[in-house]
Amino acid sequence: MDLPAVPAPDAQARRAAVARYTESAVADGALGRLAELGVWLAATRGTCPPPPPARARIVVIAGDHGIAEAGVSMHPAGSTAKQVATLHHTTSPVATLAPEGGATVRAIDVALTAGEPTEAGPYRVRAGSGRIDREDALTEAETTHAVGVGRAIADEEVDAGADLLVPASLGVGATTPAEVIVAALTGTEPVAVVGRGSGIDDNAWMRKAAAVRDALRRTKGHRNDPLTLLRVAGGADIAALTGFCLQAALRRTPVLLDGGVVPLAAAMLAERLAPGAKQWWLLAQRSTDPAAAIAAERLDLEPLVELGIRLGDGTGAAAAIPLIRMAALLLAGAAPA
Repeated sequence: MDLPAVPAPDAQARRAAVARYTESAVADGALGRLAELGVWLAATRGTCPPPPPARARIVVIAGDHGIAEAGVSMHPAGSTAKQVATLHHTTSPVATLAPEGGATVRAIDVALTAGEPTEAGPYRVRAGSGRIDREDALTEAETTHAVGVGRAIADEEVDAGADLLVPASLGVGATTPAEVIVAALTGTEPVAVVGRGSGIDDNAWMRKAAAVRDALRRTKGHRNDPLTLLRVAGGADIAALTGFCLQAALRRTPVLLDGGVVPLAAAMLAERLAPGAKQWWLLAQRSTDPAAAIAAERLDLEPLVELGIRLGDGTGAAAAIPLIRMAALLLAGAAPA
């Protein structure tokens, strides 16, 4: 994939933010991560002090996965559409928390099995991704298309004025391909990446471990090729999230990663495709699934908070957005000593 070089965040704004704190009446290091967060925001917004995010956007990429047929989730295969339908209900966790940080939520179908493509909108890639323990998730053309879809969505959001982007995910069975990708990129054994995902019991965990093992075998020879990994063992939603993450960096827009294993797996692939993209990312919190911790470590991203949320639908990020707003306000209010 032919991509331009990722621009670095604004070094001058970063230096100005550091100097602002150094010259303030607050003891050096007293604000801890909040000060670090303010410096990062200044650099990614290109100004000091940076304005608090006013148009944060949580973009939930939804898709079904054939591997769900192997019994790797507590939810039935093909039932993601029902979860998507609840996103804008005030009772769903992300919809409840998003307004507190001034965020809005958008759900996009890239690979749900329900409905026809003409009903699903222009971003639909296919109806469900392939069962990765037996077949490829996508064709080569679908992989390229899905990454392009993610990039187009990021462009659309930035052009509409979003000043903080949150890539998020909904997909029954999606943690299984995400764990395969993390294992493939890091050389980790299958049993070390398999988590409880949707809350599965021991029997389902063993089925999931077998599925990850079999899918990982199919990635042999492709582990240094992000696009082929997406084709063989990923899915349309993960490919779209990959494109979304890298395009946000190319568009100089800060990203708050939710911390679920699916967005983190996509972020790993995005960093491989567009080195330096991670400079534009923060990690809100990380899932308790082991693959999420492995991915976060490889990306060198420390979570802002430890909430232990396993959801990848943006709930963890929504809870952390107010911290980013507070960090901006603290930097703006830093008074000379």
